[in-house]
Amino acid sequence: MQIAVMASGTGTILQSLIEAELPIALVIADRECAALTRAQEAQIATALVERGSFAGDFDRDAYTEQVITSLQTAGIDLVAMAGFGTILGPAIFDAFPDRIINTHPSLLPDFKGWHAVDDALRAGVSETGCTVHIATALVDEGPILAQEALPIYEGETVARLHERIKEIERRLYPMVLRGLVNESKQKSEGSI
Repeated sequence: MQIAVMASGTGTILQSLIEAELPIALVIADRECAALTRAQEAQIATALVERGSFAGDFDRDAYTEQVITSLQTAGIDLVAMAGFGTILGPAIFDAFPDRIINTHPSLLPDFKGWHAVDDALRAGVSETGCTVHIATALVDEGPILAQEALPIYEGETVARLHERIKEIERRLYPMVLRGLVNESKQKSEGSI
């Protein structure tokens, strides 16, 4: 099984996947970012599929097709979203049905979207956490594979809470992906 990781930021979640020795064949980013550097340092192939625009004229479908081409050219079996900042069009889910996994910094279905940590603090809830799920065309939807909760402390900042959630993500996400890799390996060995 070949995994592609899609990232847009510092790559700390990517680093946890690298350290877990998962079969990562490709890292895709939508902008220049530290995740690409981490991948290159680990001698993992990279692809910068740069967005032409972050404005209303952005062609999501054309961009999605570029991403699909990069994934298929690399022979990718499973896609792991790790803080990828671009919402992809529905064609990606047709090309990789039930094979796109996402990690999200909340206990879904609560606090979907890019500002989940801030939204949880503003809502005044006593806990939040991390969800690993199968991604679908609907943002932060799809079957939940794993969740872990953590308390929100009084006076906690968005930055501190987000870092505490990332600590869970860096442990939970590799564990879930390892399980999927092992499951795939068992299926292929059983079919021989």
